[in-house]
Amino acid sequence: MGTPTTFERKEVKYLISFGQRAKLQELMDTYMSPDSFGKSTIMNIYYDTDNKQLIRHSMEKPVYKEKLRVRSYGTANPESTVFVELKKKYKGIVYKRRVSMSQEDAKLWLEKNTSPPKDTQITREIDYFTQSHPLNPAVLLSYKREAFFGKEDSEFRMTFDDNILWRDYDICLCKGAYGEELLPKGMQLLEVKAAMGMPLWLTRFFSENNIYKTSYSKYGNAYTAMTQKELAERGRYSA
Repeated sequence: MGTPTTFERKEVKYLISFGQRAKLQELMDTYMSPDSFGKSTIMNIYYDTDNKQLIRHSMEKPVYKEKLRVRSYGTANPESTVFVELKKKYKGIVYKRRVSMSQEDAKLWLEKNTSPPKDTQITREIDYFTQSHPLNPAVLLSYKREAFFGKEDSEFRMTFDDNILWRDYDICLCKGAYGEELLPKGMQLLEVKAAMGMPLWLTRFFSENNIYKTSYSKYGNAYTAMTQKELAERGRYSA
């Protein structure tokens, strides 16, 4: 089976403690299987306008929003395969289009306005988006992820992210995972991804353990931290 290039699903997020994760894992062993990649390091470069128009619009919680990022699994080199992803959200449903290529080709395409390695419907869609917005690398986000899929429904997925780090310098997938921490200490971000509804065993677990869905954007939180850092630096210089 090839790597999927399009996704359409509902994504629900929860902030849970390591203790809650351990309790949930016991239940998941019955219904879920671990992803073949195991625990991996994911690195993303998010692209935005100079005034961060895309993330500012996203944080206003509009009905429709879009983000563009390049993702690698682990530290990349120029020849490594990366994924250029256009992520859209409309009325709570996430639509993702992605295309794979070398890191060097992705950088040339998105930052030097060259043609993509292949002309496809997805590359044309991304081209249209980038031509409508003058974009540059805005932030690098990395995190450790452990993924699981349903034993009866392989489209049903759960991912746990921790050690979420951001930086707005050295924005290159080739320079490793480091930066400033986003999550509160002792917490993980759980994302439940389903094309259909959430299984009863999971909704019951959330209810019994008083775990509630949350609105959590990694890039949004990084932008907030970035803004606070800039304001603090301005205050220090003007003092």
